Amino acid sequence: MATFSAKDLDAIETGKGELSVSGKHGTPGSGTTNRKGEPWEPDSKRFEDQLPNSADRTAKWWYSAFHNTTAIVGAGVLGLPFAMKYLMWPGGVVVMCLSWATSLYTLWQLCAMHELDGHRFCRYHELGQYVFGPKLGFWMVLPCQLIMMVGLGIVYSVTGGNSLYRIYHLYYPGTPFGISLWILIFGICQIFLSLLPNFNSLSGISFIAAVMSLGYSTIATGLTIHNGKQPGVVYNVDEFSTADAVLSGFNSLGIIAFAYGGHNVILEIQATLPSPPPTLKPYMRGVWVAYAIVSWCYFSVAFTGYWAYGNTVADNILFSLENPRGVIALASAMVLVHVFGSYQVYTVPVYDMIEHAMLRKGVKINFPIRFSYRTMYVIATTFVAITLPFFGDLLGFIGAIATGPTTFWIPPLMWIVLYKPTLTDIHCIPSWFCLIWGLVTTILGSIGGLRGIINSASGYKFYQ
Repeated sequence: MATFSAKDLDAIETGKGELSVSGKHGTPGSGTTNRKGEPWEPDSKRFEDQLPNSADRTAKWWYSAFHNTTAIVGAGVLGLPFAMKYLMWPGGVVVMCLSWATSLYTLWQLCAMHELDGHRFCRYHELGQYVFGPKLGFWMVLPCQLIMMVGLGIVYSVTGGNSLYRIYHLYYPGTPFGISLWILIFGICQIFLSLLPNFNSLSGISFIAAVMSLGYSTIATGLTIHNGKQPGVVYNVDEFSTADAVLSGFNSLGIIAFAYGGHNVILEIQATLPSPPPTLKPYMRGVWVAYAIVSWCYFSVAFTGYWAYGNTVADNILFSLENPRGVIALASAMVLVHVFGSYQVYTVPVYDMIEHAMLRKGVKINFPIRFSYRTMYVIATTFVAITLPFFGDLLGFIGAIATGPTTFWIPPLMWIVLYKPTLTDIHCIPSWFCLIWGLVTTILGSIGGLRGIINSASGYKFYQ
């Protein structure tokens, strides 16, 4: 089994020196066997120069700051006060802090495993295949990754539609136009953005989206503090039945997990950096910047929103705010611009998978083909968003069933299988803790989120 010495880990971090990988990994530069010593190489390697994830490897470290901020800080931040509602102060603070710390640690683990044995793993599921074997790794990682990326496309369509609806309704209350129309408008706009070929072509949009995320989070926090604690606010679940309180608390775990869903595209973004030298050090520079922004956005919005509104907080904090109208409209517009970029950041890896399948079958990718399949994909996510526009419940269910594995427990499981850390290893206890925490979040959050969707759908008038 391969092992890393302290010198090796330093080499990974600094990009200096060579790794002394031993055991069944083979020697650096071989890239022809998996961890079991079996002949294996990612099928996508022969198409690297043609696929959206890896066609352009000229990114700078600050690109990763834009992309990671856009990927991590998304619609989920607006639902964090609602998650606090059922966890209350002690549980909410603990879960928020644990999720932040464990997600940052597992993100580092993924990035450290991006380059192994002379090969770059440019796709999450390819690293999974290397660690767990071609079949098990594929089915363990890819379904969760797809659920998350497609689910985010749906949730961001709902968010974009809600933002458009909110802006219009602020100035024209009592409008006959329901949420479906606004989600449709958002989807039409995404069809045009989907024509951008790869990650690096999104760098400008990601930068704007990252600025917008900081902007609307700051506005939400500022307005909440300005409006102050609302009369009669309570911070308990006494008004709910025991079953409602417990199951909604489970859903809150999924909502918070959803907020840290950026791991699904971490390796895909890292693949855009040139190598050699090793990409970990420059990539993590961008991650530190992104997580500094994440810290401000998440904790400020979650804690001030719950403090001000308590049990009355909406599943989207902006819907709890009423005045001043112009500032709320500005915040909603910032959310809209942000999710325009976030939708694409999570969708490019899906396009990469589709084009990989086409290239394997000998299909030549040209503009008409690219326009056709990308348009159909946007139409599909828009249709589901119109059908199930349940923001808070979608966050919880998708966050638990998809983000729980890909963010919290698959990366440490890979690390444990790959390096077999002993109790004296600095990564042993953190890896096992993240693994157990992720499993708990996945199981309990899925139960709570599914139950919430069923309850919401039972009283909802579809296609309004």
